[in-house]
Amino acid sequence: MNASLKPKPQGPGRPKDMEKRALILDAARNLFAQSSFNGTSMDAVAAAAGVSKLTVYSHFGDKDNLFREVIRAHVQDKLPAELFTKRPEVGIRDILTEIAQRHALAETNADTVGAFRAIMSDCQQGNPRFGRLVWEEGPARMQKLVAELLQRAVDDGELQIENVSRASGQFLALLKGDMVLRRLFGCEDCKYEFAEEVSATAAAAVDMFIRAYGPR
Repeated sequence: MNASLKPKPQGPGRPKDMEKRALILDAARNLFAQSSFNGTSMDAVAAAAGVSKLTVYSHFGDKDNLFREVIRAHVQDKLPAELFTKRPEVGIRDILTEIAQRHALAETNADTVGAFRAIMSDCQQGNPRFGRLVWEEGPARMQKLVAELLQRAVDDGELQIENVSRASGQFLALLKGDMVLRRLFGCEDCKYEFAEEVSATAAAAVDMFIRAYGPR
């Protein structure tokens, strides 16, 4: 048989590796939310994912990096970087509205609030590293993406902003209103009405932002 026609041996392959990575991330996300950073071991993650601890380490290196990747994957799933792309055919109000709606829903999601409770628990136990990792991959990433979007809108003459970095923080703060705190303290009475209010708050935030920074 011609050597070029011989069937190639089937190794582990990239798809299998990516499948294991996804299983590990999913297991870690659930365990971090349930048991916090300090209460989650790499052994527990490996057992929950159905892989060896060596496999977990080979994919992520250490627990800090695993946690960072969990947060990064969660944020990218809810608010992909492509969402912050300035498109010539779409006005800045429409782009900000889509970001506002998706960000507000992500921030008030029960899983997100549960993670926030876990962060506070770890910080109170003297482990601020956990909170810093969340800050870097969550709020800091969001503010950077919003700032880049706003700067492009300023360059295109759609907005007038002197301090883009400050304005990006203001925009993200407007989206939350008191929604996150109400979810955190379990004060919403009707889930449907709460979801409607989250959406209305996000829309009002965009209106206020555009009135403040729209061209004069």
